[in-house]
Amino acid sequence: MREISMHIMDIVQNSISANADVIEININEDFELDLLQISIIDNGRGMAPELLKTVSDPFSTTRTTRKVGLGISLFKAAAERCDGELKISSTLGKGTVVDVRFVHSHIDRAPLGNMSETILSLVVCNPSIDFIYRHTVNNNDFEFDTRKIKQIIGHVDINNIEVVSWMREYLNEGITNLYGGAN
Repeated sequence: MREISMHIMDIVQNSISANADVIEININEDFELDLLQISIIDNGRGMAPELLKTVSDPFSTTRTTRKVGLGISLFKAAAERCDGELKISSTLGKGTVVDVRFVHSHIDRAPLGNMSETILSLVVCNPSIDFIYRHTVNNNDFEFDTRKIKQIIGHVDINNIEVVSWMREYLNEGITNLYGGAN
């Protein structure tokens, strides 16, 4: 995949398929440590230990419509290509954590991509799921939490065009500010 945001989208789709109703996406960019760390945490049904052992194998999948599951294996390969790693921990009935690390400056690391549109797409396509997106760049923090937004807007649908427009602007501004105003 050309952008890391597409890998994130793919892993979040796994969380959605596992019936998660709260999904956290945490991104930490630390230029001093030359680290890009991404964690995706869900409260879905989790994985059995047997599946957890084979989940990064592209021929390991719980899907019945096809025999391959490339999302995790591709994300793992992208991290390893950049002297990084992908680790998964999961507990049945409690959820799953996917933690990925990259050497930030590695020449083969794909760009992060448009996280604003990625998060917005996830929210708009899955209005009943709560998303928490936290992004840190060298100790500058930004957080987007649909639970807080839903509390503020009350009975207004999160897919209301004005709410979506506001969320897009809020995400764009917050992410841009992380990088000192130039994204």
